[in-house]
Amino acid sequence: MYTVTNPATGELVEEVANATDEQVRAAIDRVHHGFAAWRRRPVAERAKIVARAAELFAERSDELAAIMTLEMGKRINEGRGEVGIVVDIFNYYAEHGPALLADEPLRIRGGEAVIVKQPIGALLGVMPWNFPCYQVARFVAPNLVLGNTILLKHASICPRSATAIAEILHDAGVPEDVYVNTFAASRQVPSILADPRIVGVSLTGSEPAGISVATEAGRNLKKTVLELGGSDPLIVLDTADLDETVKATATARMRNCGQSCNAPKRMIVLADLYDDFVDRMSKHVTDFFQPGDPADPAAKLPPLASVAAADEVAEQVRRAVEQGATLRAGGNRIEPGAYLAATVLTDITPEMDAYYEEIFGPVVVVFRAETEDEAIAIANDSPFGLGASVWGTDPARLRRVADQIEAGMVYFNRAGGSVADLPFGGIKRSGIGRELGPAGIEEFMNKKAIRL
Repeated sequence: MYTVTNPATGELVEEVANATDEQVRAAIDRVHHGFAAWRRRPVAERAKIVARAAELFAERSDELAAIMTLEMGKRINEGRGEVGIVVDIFNYYAEHGPALLADEPLRIRGGEAVIVKQPIGALLGVMPWNFPCYQVARFVAPNLVLGNTILLKHASICPRSATAIAEILHDAGVPEDVYVNTFAASRQVPSILADPRIVGVSLTGSEPAGISVATEAGRNLKKTVLELGGSDPLIVLDTADLDETVKATATARMRNCGQSCNAPKRMIVLADLYDDFVDRMSKHVTDFFQPGDPADPAAKLPPLASVAAADEVAEQVRRAVEQGATLRAGGNRIEPGAYLAATVLTDITPEMDAYYEEIFGPVVVVFRAETEDEAIAIANDSPFGLGASVWGTDPARLRRVADQIEAGMVYFNRAGGSVADLPFGGIKRSGIGRELGPAGIEEFMNKKAIRL
């Protein structure tokens, strides 16, 4: 069952029945047959349709933001901001897609060749709830321009987002059999991947979900892109303004109520700044991030996406304290709804669960490092490797540290976020493959070599 439950109140708003097995098979048939015509459409035509989708996303920004606020508790202004990134992504691939798909001449020994860039077929997208529009855009925009077709299974708490996205794409001119939304259940995903008409899958979600999908995809020899969890380190080397650094890093952590894969979940501060940083961070999150109605533009801390999610994060905090961590601020559930007070934890050691696990909520974890080398060691002591950030005033030092961090992305004096033309993805248990930028259009591409 797909359900809409307002996380600010706990009110059940809507229930949508899962697709039957017959409906899922029919959806697969549609995107399979839709591929033949779509791939033959000139890339300029496909790009024009994607550009029109960007216009419609912009026009319906308020509607989409309101849906996200209702479904998963996103602050209304953050919802509008998310749609803005979606517009950028669709515009990027509409503008640059044709050039990225141009034939690539290749000089080889004894002659010449050309690399021809072609689509591969019908793809399955399994999308999460934390960024209901952005995550879909990362997968859909480049593949529509490339010429693939898409069967989209959204998160079970986001049926209205799924429906609104499909309506926008179809209104923009994407044929009904090129993008098909399905309210499939998770239990139906293995059978979808076993169907030979589906040739690849992209999943953004949890590590367990990624393992499950990767297992089925591997068993059926399907191309896979996975964007999974993260426990991104944020290293503070030095600062010209500690208060501003605290505010900026807190804002990055609390974005989307801390429910971002590439949020800075582990802040590693050099010893000379550590005590002041922790004191100011604890005061700032307590004073500034007060719970509020996510539909109110003035709200600073929305609920988590569900009561279950809030309870899980609260339990992680409780267990960390029980194992010896120090609770500097927050940690308590706030009812009604799915609220958790903005939280600061310190003194976490490798013996504690919280040292290695991802905390997907408004929780700041701060580590003390005596030296730059120790900060790097703490940053890399993680099963994840999605993103990271380094904060300081010396560009050469920032680059030196960044080069030693094990992650797919490193930012200077900023954390998290995403831009359309910069590849997004990680290493280790944070996933496989890249989205966005030039790399994002290549994952489900046949780079056919033709010997001339």
